[in-house]
Amino acid sequence: MNKHKINEKPHYLNPYFGGVLLGLLVVVTFYITGRGLGASGSVKSTVVTTVNAIAPQHAENNPYFSKYIPKDKSPMNNWLVYESFGILIGGLLSGVIYGRIKKFRIEHGKHTTSSKRLIFAVLGGALFGFGSQFGRGCTSGAALVGSASFSFGGVIVMLGIFGTGYAVAYFFRKLWI
Repeated sequence: MNKHKINEKPHYLNPYFGGVLLGLLVVVTFYITGRGLGASGSVKSTVVTTVNAIAPQHAENNPYFSKYIPKDKSPMNNWLVYESFGILIGGLLSGVIYGRIKKFRIEHGKHTTSSKRLIFAVLGGALFGFGSQFGRGCTSGAALVGSASFSFGGVIVMLGIFGTGYAVAYFFRKLWI
């Protein structure tokens, strides 16, 4: 069924080709929607929908949630939600096609455990999520799209994100190498 063996090195898209495809996607997204792409908007729509379903009175009275609850449609009926769903399905299909999801695994270095790596991954993801709200968007919205539209702020955000990531990675490198 699958021509790739488990012990073979996994096959990934060439990162340079992937970068070109991502750049073209940004251009197409600007053309079709008039704005760039981003993932934090879909998370926000999901949180607003969940809070509105569980505690509608709280959602309506909360200044943050209420501004994202449209009166005529669901917050989940947003193209960013479909974008994120497509990313999830695309990643899953890639894993199935190239035999990378035969067994659940947590990649980590020899100096750490799977549970420690998972804890730091969740912690880093949560910090990144909070940071994306403080920065008014995720890296794809702030850095990728900002740079593509020649926004000086987008370039500064991108340098800040990658520069900080590069500087901090030294201290956490043993979690993955």
